[in-house]
Amino acid sequence: DTTKGVNYLLEIKESVVGGFAWATQNGPLAEEQMRGCRFNLMDVVLHADAIHRGMGQIMPTSRRVCFSSLMTAEPGLLEPVYLCNISVPQDAMGNVYGVLTQRRGHVFSEEQRPGTPQMTLLAYLPVMESFGFTADLRSNTGGKAFPQCSFDHWESMSGSVYGGGKVADTILAVRKRKGLKDGIPELGQYLDKL
Repeated sequence: DTTKGVNYLLEIKESVVGGFAWATQNGPLAEEQMRGCRFNLMDVVLHADAIHRGMGQIMPTSRRVCFSSLMTAEPGLLEPVYLCNISVPQDAMGNVYGVLTQRRGHVFSEEQRPGTPQMTLLAYLPVMESFGFTADLRSNTGGKAFPQCSFDHWESMSGSVYGGGKVADTILAVRKRKGLKDGIPELGQYLDKL
């Protein structure tokens, strides 16, 4: 709350918080939960009559305000990322790097087991790219690589929501799967018209 001198603000506090919770539960891009968002309440103009300040008027309005402010910012998607622990002999390491590069993965650590030709690679791999990863890895290394994946963190997808690319394709695919309207929502859909 960064407002100054707004009357009746405490009366609508619960409605605004409810609208914020509703907005963050189902975001405007793909109706997925929003994370890491902050909204500052800058100014509020309220009707003097209490009948026009009810939850039915304020909650949907605060939800639309959250959506429109998010759409004017730079929205993006977070994708889950696996930590892959891959055991592979030294002679097959190049093929492991090739498979990971094709799938937007990258190796950040490589260690040799003492006294053996086995290497242990630690890599990050987006979950979206992990389907069929084990079979692809084994076919490219002749069955010599053994991956083990576990969830590690969330990472922002590169690219712009409006500029096309992987982020926009993902949003459109999720919207289609959920049966939502085609296309990324326009900002005008959430702006009030007087």
